[in-house]
Amino acid sequence: MAYSKTITTARLTLRKTQPSDAAALFAIHADPEVMRYFSEPPWTDRERAATKIAEDAAAFEKEEFFRFAIELTSTGEYLGNCTLFSVHRQNRRAEIGYVLGRQHWGKGYMQEALDALLEFAFIERDLNRLEADIDPLNKGSASALERQGFKQEGFLPERWIVGGLVSDSALYGLLRRDWQARRLQQA
Repeated sequence: MAYSKTITTARLTLRKTQPSDAAALFAIHADPEVMRYFSEPPWTDRERAATKIAEDAAAFEKEEFFRFAIELTSTGEYLGNCTLFSVHRQNRRAEIGYVLGRQHWGKGYMQEALDALLEFAFIERDLNRLEADIDPLNKGSASALERQGFKQEGFLPERWIVGGLVSDSALYGLLRRDWQARRLQQA
């Protein structure tokens, strides 16, 4: 049986990626500004998007990891994605990742998507801990995590070499109990 989880928020639909997302996915990952802090250089091969979507869909159905397309519900436009991956069932821990097309930055879409992803992770997947690994120079990503209650827990110097450039990692974590307490305060 195929797993077909869809999540809706006030403005967004989070769903399994599909072949029709390929052009938008490629455009996002080909943008040097979007990819500036990623652990890989900007994409140059358009086929990479179709391959990635097929791999993500297969993993989603097997519940190995969940890459949700972020779609603007009112228009059906693909804005980016958010992912729950490196799931360790025994330890009830996973990592999150996310990307948003540059033209959609600063509109609150990622916060809305992350709210939904965290609820999915902690409630539906019954996880106890979430982690994120970002470039410490990526202030936008750090801010997005901190607004969700993540705390920086570590720093790994010179962890990545992308396109010949060496970069560090800032490690963030969020415990389920802290997420729940924060939700109660906001209610």
